[in-house]
Parts: sequence; C-alpha cells; structure tokens
Amino acid sequence: MSAESTPRSFAAIDLGSNSFHLIVAREQNGQLQIIDRIKEMVRLASGIDEQGYLQPEKIRQALDCLSRFGQRLSHIPAQNIRIVGTNTLRKAKNRDNFIDQAERTIGQEIEIIAGREEARLIYLGVAHAQSDTQCQRLVMDIGGGSTEFIIGRGFEPILTESLHMGCVSMTLKAFANGKLNEKNFHKAILAAEQELRAIRKNYLEQGWRCSSGASGTIKAVGNVLATQFQHTYRGITPEGLMWLKQAMITQKQIDNLSLPGLVAERAPVFAGGVAILIATFNLLQIDCMEVSDSALREGLIYDMLGRINHEDVRERTIEHLQKQYHVDLKQSRRVTETAKWLYKLCRPHWVAIHTDSVWQNVSWAARLHEIGMAIAHNQYHKHGAYIVEHADLPGFSKVEQKRLALLIRAQRRKLPLNELEKLNPHCYPMLIRQVIILRLAVIFNRGRSDKKMPHMRVQAEDRQLTLCLEKAFLDSHPLTLADLKQEKKYLKKINFDLSITSE
Repeated sequence: MSAESTPRSFAAIDLGSNSFHLIVAREQNGQLQIIDRIKEMVRLASGIDEQGYLQPEKIRQALDCLSRFGQRLSHIPAQNIRIVGTNTLRKAKNRDNFIDQAERTIGQEIEIIAGREEARLIYLGVAHAQSDTQCQRLVMDIGGGSTEFIIGRGFEPILTESLHMGCVSMTLKAFANGKLNEKNFHKAILAAEQELRAIRKNYLEQGWRCSSGASGTIKAVGNVLATQFQHTYRGITPEGLMWLKQAMITQKQIDNLSLPGLVAERAPVFAGGVAILIATFNLLQIDCMEVSDSALREGLIYDMLGRINHEDVRERTIEHLQKQYHVDLKQSRRVTETAKWLYKLCRPHWVAIHTDSVWQNVSWAARLHEIGMAIAHNQYHKHGAYIVEHADLPGFSKVEQKRLALLIRAQRRKLPLNELEKLNPHCYPMLIRQVIILRLAVIFNRGRSDKKMPHMRVQAEDRQLTLCLEKAFLDSHPLTLADLKQEKKYLKKINFDLSITSE
C-alpha cells in the first residue's frame, strides 16, 4: 500500500451539557468514514448547583465516562484527537479544576470553545453531510445548555449565534414539576421565543432555501415523527410538532413519557427541547426541517483535516483581524520574520519549544502585536490583549485565545506577573520562551526598518539566554542596546537572566 493511500485515524469528543460523544473516523484519499461512535448521557448541566459549581458526584460520573473513552483513544495519535467542552463547561465556576482532572484522566488536552465557535463547527459537520452544498442553509442544533443557529453556504458560515437555552436547561426551567401540560409548554415556548427575538430579524433578512437540524433532540423528534407517520414523513414540520406536543401532554408526566421512536434516556429532557423547536418554527417561519446525522463531532474532525491540509481557519481569522484593525502589515511582517529567526536560533537549546504549534502561536502574536493601536498607542499591548481575548475568533478555543492574548499583553514593558503565575506549570516554560522571543523581535524592530538583522550567536539554558552580537552593530544601535539592557531588568522579575555580549 502506498504512503498516499494509508488510512489515518482521527477522534473527536464533545463534552456536551447533556451527553458526552466520541466518534472515531478513518480518512483515506480525502474521504472520511466514521468507524465508531460512543455516547453516554452524563447530563452535566443538571449537575450545576445554584452557585454555578459542578457537583462532586457529577464530576465523578464525567471522569468515569472519560476513563472509558480514553481506552478507545489509546491507539490514535495525540495530534489527531480533539476534545471540546461546550455550554456547561463555559459556565461552571470550577471548570478549571474539572478540566485539570479530566485531562489527567484521558491523557489529552481539553478545549473550551465559545458559543459561536461551537456553531461554526456544527455547521462544518452538517455541511459536509449534505449532497447540495451550494444551498443557502439554516442549521439548528439544540444542545443541553445552548442552542446554535447558523446560516451558511457551501462550507462557509455567514451568520452564527449561540443562545442560552437547551433541552436540559429549558426542562429544568419550565417543567420543574415534571408535568406535561399546556401551561408548562406555553411557559417554555414563550421563554424560547424571548431568546429568539434577539436574532429573528437578522436571520429572516439573510434568508435560506433549506434547513437542517442536528444532534440529540432534533434527531429524536425526527425519529418519533418518522415512526408515527411512516408513509408521509418528509422531515420535521409545524404540523408534526403540534401532534408531538399533544401526544406528550396526553401522557401528563415526564416520568411516564414513552413514545415509539423515543429512547428512554432522552425522555427526561425531551420536553424542553421540543418547546425550543416549536418556538423556532414559529418565529423563524420554518416549513420543514431535515435531520442531519452529522454535527459538532464531525465538524471537529473536518476542522482537524483542514489544519493538517493547510486549510486552517485560524489563519483566515488572523488575516481578518489584521484588516479589521488596520494593522501595519509591513511592521507585522518584520516582527514575524525576526521572531522566526530568533525561534530557529533558540530552538536547539530549548526543548520546550520543539513543536510546530509553539511557532504558530509566536507567529500569530507577532502578526497581531500592534492590533491594539486601533484603540490608542498608549498601552496598545493591553488594548490588543483585550481585543484578542474577548473577540469571537473562528477556529480558536478559549484557552488558545487566552494564551494568544497573554503573548500580546506581555510583548513589551513590565511583564504581567499575576497572569503568568496563574499559568498551568506544564505550559509555563513554553509560554515564557514564546514571550521572550516575541519581546526580542519587537525590540529589534523598534526602528520599523527593513535593514537586515545582525549576525548573532545564542547560548541558552533553562532560565538563561545569552545573545552574542557584533560590536559594530551594538555601537551603531545605542537605542537597541539600551532596550536590551532594560529587557534584562524586566526578565529578572521572573528569575530569567538575559545577557548581552559582543564580539
């Protein structure tokens, strides 16, 4: 078998508010085939107490699930695995503690993704499963704690939104007494419509020709309607939803809910999801919705394939930010090229930066290091860090955004010691080295000139870096020398020794 045709394995895990999903896929010659799926109803959202903390028993249940998932991942390369957390883990106040335990349990990094990034990935998964990829499409995904809405064409989303309502949260809110009656459904539908009003105008103006629904609730609704209306079923319709609502009301209690096509584990949170779907059909004037077998998990794998095949959406995000905030592209290029030069000089000495992702992070920070100047020159590094941390950045997880923002924040002047001290001890050495490379690249380009970089030798140890520069360069660049001496003082605050010598 040739190297080109050797299949590669990928895995994606979605730590959802209602259930945890694992899929394993095989890619060969550009085609993706799902070879395994595992789902467990963890119901993470129901384990959040009134203060916003995940309860210990729910954490244990989640960790037990991840331990089982970990066995299935054991033969898949780490770089071909992505694990993401969604709404509940975005909200939980003790999520960092949970993630630390979860990463130790499964042996992989876990990313918390923003709502709009979740929406983008859902759309990517659904779009790849469609035969008509050029149809402008509305995609809806009801999760346990959030519902995503996307309009897109082809594989590109146009509008993405994530609303704070899901099948678990809505069931807890409107059906807390366990009764399936007209009053509770009215309460749930009204609450969902209140959320939907914020996006209704933009979505109706954008328009779509076809609509798709993804994930558990919508697939369950489709199964029930297809079972009931075997010969006439053509998708989810308003008439089908009205029949379903009345069929549920006749059963009176959630504990008694049993419908042909509805699996028992879905029943406890089904009512909230159905109410959200009814409200969506009402306000967005949907006539028919087809059900997609693909969603967030598949989107994660297609996104990984894009990164591997140099179609990384994060690159487009960086380019968009440069344009949006009118970044000086010439200076951005100078700092990026100098950072690459320094990275190559330091890499043989620092084991902690021996990965492509390390250089990628430095490169992105270098390209965006002056983004904050769109607000003000004074403390532009702080403005830039705020923009990057709080903007919606397609392709980036929350952790990636924070690290990128911290690099931009730490590029000049006093180092943000409090923020650096909060770093995970595992990633601290790596990020500190990225910070140093970026800071030096900024210093060497303060003159905003295209002059060639000087010849330089580097010696580096764990907490020390020695730069040996030509004496003629230092004599002719007194400002650079003064900046390097000041940098030595800044780095001393984090117990790092920078030495400047000449030859």
